[in-house]
Amino acid sequence: MSDHQSDPAEKTAERGAGPLHLSATKLRWGLLIGALGAVLAALVTMTVTGFESDKVEAHQPGAAPVVRDKEFSSANEGDCLTWGKPDRSDLLKVNCADQHLFEVAGVVDLKAYPGREFGDGTRHPDSLRMTELRDEHCVPAVQRYLGGRFDPRGKFMVNVMSPSPAGWQHGDRTLRCGLQVAATSTSPASTGSATQGDQSKVHAVGTCLGINQNLPTDPVDCAQPHAVEIVGNVDLGKNFTGGPPSEADQDKFVEAECNRLSAEYLGSPDAIRNKTLTLFFDYLEPTSWLAGSRQLDCWLGKGADREGFAPIVGSARGEILIDGQAPVPPPNTGRSTPAPLPGAAPLPPQPQPR
Repeated sequence: MSDHQSDPAEKTAERGAGPLHLSATKLRWGLLIGALGAVLAALVTMTVTGFESDKVEAHQPGAAPVVRDKEFSSANEGDCLTWGKPDRSDLLKVNCADQHLFEVAGVVDLKAYPGREFGDGTRHPDSLRMTELRDEHCVPAVQRYLGGRFDPRGKFMVNVMSPSPAGWQHGDRTLRCGLQVAATSTSPASTGSATQGDQSKVHAVGTCLGINQNLPTDPVDCAQPHAVEIVGNVDLGKNFTGGPPSEADQDKFVEAECNRLSAEYLGSPDAIRNKTLTLFFDYLEPTSWLAGSRQLDCWLGKGADREGFAPIVGSARGEILIDGQAPVPPPNTGRSTPAPLPGAAPLPPQPQPR
């Protein structure tokens, strides 16, 4: 965003004067953040679900396998798995209606892989190779499992689980491909099967998303530094039917809804201006729409010199600090001043009347 050149319409929006035109860059901050989240999620793939492959466990021949080996080796498509211990030694199959951390979308037997890469006596693949196997086998497995209706920018990410070191040592060469809730750190639990319902990546109203390198991360307590606060959810399915709506049509509908929802959430249409905050929203790409996603969040935050977001402490419903300072409301000129539009820069201080 730092190398984006402002056009005249964007400068008008920054001044808060005249008819405001929302620039694509500002309006689509959510797109860039979603992309960052996907990258970070990919980086933590093996720490989220892969068993630690560099530790060889003691496992006597003929001894009963540990719980996770039995549960892992019997997990099939449609099963849901969960665990509580960091080493996942308590891995269990649970009903998908209950809280779980992984939903199996397919099983891959590496013994069928050509060559001797995964033969008897070979070492467990490293994290880079496991990521390649995930992309090669698990992405298409998830697409098949969901009937081609996977939202790549939605609630879930594709992941892979491998046998424990003991299981690998004793000849288990199967992988479990599946779905987890997308996150920038530890993936949270989910309830219900990914095959049912909307895959939209939305949060409960009142949720605050943490901040790292000026970009939103995972939910945190609003008393902690955060990038944005969710002030509403918009269901586009209530206004659009049929094929994917255009960006312009989405923007018009979502802008009006986010303005309405934010005023309800904060108790006043002037609260955003007085707290020097800005509304942001994203849009649903055709791939997301065709996968069945219909919902978007309305975000409330503060731009940080065109480099992401400034850290905020406290809920916007009460007292807040922005970059450690209490916001100073713009002077009231006695004239009607338009409220900040979603994606537009906060209004600068207005000149005092003479």
